[in-house]
Amino acid sequence: MTTLIHLAAGSAEQKSAEVTDWAARLGWVAGLLLFVVFVYWLMRQGWKWRGSLQSDLPELPGMPESPGTPTLTMSGRYHGSTTSGQWLDRIVAHGLGTRSRAELTLTDAGLAVVRPGARDFFVPAGRLREARLDKGIAGKVLAEGGLLVVTWAHGDKVIDSGFRSDRAAEHTAWVEAINSMNQTRTTEGTAR
Repeated sequence: MTTLIHLAAGSAEQKSAEVTDWAARLGWVAGLLLFVVFVYWLMRQGWKWRGSLQSDLPELPGMPESPGTPTLTMSGRYHGSTTSGQWLDRIVAHGLGTRSRAELTLTDAGLAVVRPGARDFFVPAGRLREARLDKGIAGKVLAEGGLLVVTWAHGDKVIDSGFRSDRAAEHTAWVEAINSMNQTRTTEGTAR
């Protein structure tokens, strides 16, 4: 008899599930989507603003007709460029802020950076300053020595550009080659 009383009491306490208020739920989803779109718009405006602040940066040099015999080549990723010594001050003017795949070729004439889907650029040998291994550049942090950073002069600005090879063991050879080019050029200039 007690079981029947418990069943009768249990069925009396049972409620049907609440009906979902679809209008309120759709309102919250629409509000969230508008917020995400607004934040994206603000980020895009910030990117454009940074580009306009860097509008004094001259056009990038084009690829030479005959760049010479390749000393080194590398396939990997281009992670961006910053003002030298300021690894968070990203440069976005002339497409330097666009991350992409990259094919690097070092010749006696300079460094050719070919980027499918982004703007290619060339750094003449006289503008190369140094190369080093580092762990980060604006928006990309890797293990110590996981990033090849090439420092070069463009106009009156000194720029650091970050690359990561598909085979990280290649980075050391690139550092040595670029630094020896710079040292040879400095020694020849001093001897004159």
